[in-house]
Amino acid sequence: MKGLAPIAAVVVVLAVVPLVVHSNATLNFLIVTLMIALAGQGWNILGGYGGQYSFGHAVFFGTGAYVTAVLQVRYGINAWLGFGTGIATGALLGAVIGVLTFRSGLRGSYFALVTLAFAEVLRIIASVAPITGAGVGTLIKLDLGPQAFQFQSRAAFYWVVLTLVATSLLVTRLVERSRFGAWLIAVRENEDAAKSLGVDVRSVKTAAMIISGAMTAAAGCFYAQYFLFIDSGIAYGTWISIEALLTPIIGGVGTAFGPLLGALVVKSLGEGAKLVTGDVPGLDLIVYGGALVLVIWFTPRGLIGGFLQVRKWLKRRARPAVSSIPEARHG
Repeated sequence: MKGLAPIAAVVVVLAVVPLVVHSNATLNFLIVTLMIALAGQGWNILGGYGGQYSFGHAVFFGTGAYVTAVLQVRYGINAWLGFGTGIATGALLGAVIGVLTFRSGLRGSYFALVTLAFAEVLRIIASVAPITGAGVGTLIKLDLGPQAFQFQSRAAFYWVVLTLVATSLLVTRLVERSRFGAWLIAVRENEDAAKSLGVDVRSVKTAAMIISGAMTAAAGCFYAQYFLFIDSGIAYGTWISIEALLTPIIGGVGTAFGPLLGALVVKSLGEGAKLVTGDVPGLDLIVYGGALVLVIWFTPRGLIGGFLQVRKWLKRRARPAVSSIPEARHG
């Protein structure tokens, strides 16, 4: 329970935001930020805890988005059922990719490039396949109502995506405190040593890929329901793969709250850069990229890692002062 208290506190604070903030622009910013945090948490399970860096998490995001959209548009399946099916398909795809890559012994840069290749292959297929709308994309019919997973208020979407993020935080915390989490970290630190100690490395990495795929697919499903449109460039584009890996790296890779903090920082920097540069084309990207480089430069272990280092340093500084007090009194 002690480990769940911070999650409960953060979720409660975030849950009251729509009650005090009524700006649609602000809520839209927070909704997109939480969606990116959800995708980042999916990457974090595999890359942060498992040490398997993926450059192609768009493969799960896009598959989740297309499954939930196509099931509604082509087959008339209920949006909520389509949403759940999209998440399950992401998990299944994670299992397939995990078996194919880890059975081949791929790791490091080879694994990263293969995941990127999977995303690119699916992007090409989605851009020409009739079932996905080919180059036109898939547009979900507007049908406002909870039964269609469509809400008039942005606050409702906010609470839905916050629930998904809270679930991902809970799953991550449970992984951290489980035997599976210990195996996963052992694989990250030294795969060969973990194998010599009896850890089933292939199964552990595949399980991490399944969890990662499900979380990232959930973000894709939510994207489809929120924007009601998806095409190959959005679904399998490099933008989501970059943001999914960038947010935990900025916030703190291998930590439960790293993706959430990283998403807030990354999206805030992006919007701040646009406000500062105005309408000058491309300048906002230069400012945004420069700010991210500085963040990574000064906090290579992420913002949470930097905070922990500062706290340790302050404790070390405080110890000599505390230990000198009895000596002064004795004198």
